[in-house]
Amino acid sequence: MISSNIPPNPAPLKEIQEMAIAISASSFNPNLINLDFLKFSGIIPTDWELSRQPISNPNMIQLFFQNRVSIAAQPNMVTFIENIGTGEFTDLLITDVAKQFTQKLPNADYQTVSFSPKSVIPFKGGADAGRRYITRTLLAPGAWQEIGKAPMQANLNLLYELDRCQLSLAINEANIQMPDQSSVPAVLFSASFNYAVANFEQSERLHQIHKGIEHWDLDLSVFRELIEQRFLTSNNTLFPTSFPMS
Repeated sequence: MISSNIPPNPAPLKEIQEMAIAISASSFNPNLINLDFLKFSGIIPTDWELSRQPISNPNMIQLFFQNRVSIAAQPNMVTFIENIGTGEFTDLLITDVAKQFTQKLPNADYQTVSFSPKSVIPFKGGADAGRRYITRTLLAPGAWQEIGKAPMQANLNLLYELDRCQLSLAINEANIQMPDQSSVPAVLFSASFNYAVANFEQSERLHQIHKGIEHWDLDLSVFRELIEQRFLTSNNTLFPTSFPMS
């Protein structure tokens, strides 16, 4: 049983976080993205170093940097990703990079900008704790769940209309791999705060893109409040007091 691998007094384990800013633009060519272009144009600092070989194929290019930032480009979309891990943070590197990118390409036909935080929250209660949280806490019990020879699995996709943007939230069962090769059951919360800019005049779109990027800390606060105050309770999570609210 996976639960037997969880020590009785585990070291504090915070949620594992990833943040992403995705910008879509009609006719965007992913082959534009390469290390020389990013450095020579001033989009990224010249001292950024790759952590491994880039991924490159006709439909996608992805660069991985030693500071846990990656940049992925595909047709009509470029995504800036920052892996926070379990550490504390007060700012994001990708916000400045995303702004620099759009400033260097001001005439692109921008369509949307999205801020997408992810958190993997550890749960107690055995190997199926994450699944049971989704199927028993978030979903109403009933005979409709009791079909087939194995316990039903479920992923939830929710959509919220906020004053400034649309928020989509996906909730999925997950596992956290520990250094000793054991696993901790978890639930993955993935959000996307989506700002549409296509209806603005071309001259206004860059400003709207930057405005959406600058909302990242407000969006992150909404995301955290939604998870901690409206989804999770102290009876569910393995380390509920470790959820950082700074």
